Amino acid sequence: MSIYWCTNCLNASTRPRITFDERGWCNACQWMEEKKTLDWGKRQDQLAELISRHKGRGQYDCLVAVSGGKDGSYVAHTLKTRYGLKPLCITVRPPLSLDIGEANLNAFINSGFEHLLVSPDTTVMRELDKIGFLHYGQGYYGWLISIHTAVLRIAEKFGISLVFYSEDGEVEYGGSTEKRYEGVYGIDYMRKVYLNETYDTVMRVANVDDRDLYWFRFPEEMANSLADIEVTHFSFYENWDPYRNYLVAKEHCGLAENEEAVVGTFTNFAQNDQLLASLHYYLMYLKFGFGRATQDAGIEIRRGSMSRAQAINLVNLYDSQAPLDNYQAYADYFDISLEEFENTVDKFANKELFEKVDGSWRPKFVVS
Repeated sequence: MSIYWCTNCLNASTRPRITFDERGWCNACQWMEEKKTLDWGKRQDQLAELISRHKGRGQYDCLVAVSGGKDGSYVAHTLKTRYGLKPLCITVRPPLSLDIGEANLNAFINSGFEHLLVSPDTTVMRELDKIGFLHYGQGYYGWLISIHTAVLRIAEKFGISLVFYSEDGEVEYGGSTEKRYEGVYGIDYMRKVYLNETYDTVMRVANVDDRDLYWFRFPEEMANSLADIEVTHFSFYENWDPYRNYLVAKEHCGLAENEEAVVGTFTNFAQNDQLLASLHYYLMYLKFGFGRATQDAGIEIRRGSMSRAQAINLVNLYDSQAPLDNYQAYADYFDISLEEFENTVDKFANKELFEKVDGSWRPKFVVS
């Protein structure tokens, strides 16, 4: 397997659904370039039209998916203060939640938002996460399912017809460009792109009573009511800037940073809600040759705050960091031995990109 990197940022050719132009620029950088001349006024008009179709239809004007982190907090704050909406915010409780994540979520709620915390059965969440880990090398597949299915459940139950997620990571960070010019999307896109088309298989093999899968199913009975629900990403309507989101969330929603950088990257203000995030990104690194530091560095390059040379240094320092201190906690969570956990991590390491040296996976490639 050959691997090469975007000549503007450091997105890797191994990233799923990524494409490059004749300059060697990835589609995230192409989108960054296009956004400079995009008619944002037209997109603001589209947002105004979208809001007008839903505002005032019920107790809440919209549903906003939040974790207490920077992006969801920014979206909820902006919809409330700039557009005058009354949002209901929803969080699906993550497994192995972190104290700072819970504190940030409480601070967000206390900044003036009505909020629901959905806590699916932890044994069911564990079973789905375990299947995702053992069979697909995913860090938190069950939770990833639920942040789509549970949100739609709540929207349907409360009669809320407009749902906001933060950004479309595919468009913003490099991936499918299918929804670059379409603001609203549906279940098919969720299943294909965000759940990697493995949803049906995972649900079929899960040793769980069907009644206990309520928060994890795209319900067939919602087929008609979902026709009235529009799901969108707020990033479609404005020039998305994660660092600006952080500053706004810090000032207005009480967001606090971690004392140290998150394992696997050089930032301390994102992905602080759950312990499994570090595993998720480390597995991504072993499978594809890029990790969280590559993603964060790409964001900084595209917003003009970091040179490519600086990014290469940071990626070489941080991308390969394994969350070793958490391995026992992960094994305990999946209810497997530490040996089976480590063997599973090894199984998903891409042997064309990595070799094991003195018990650690080392890249055969040099980021350039």
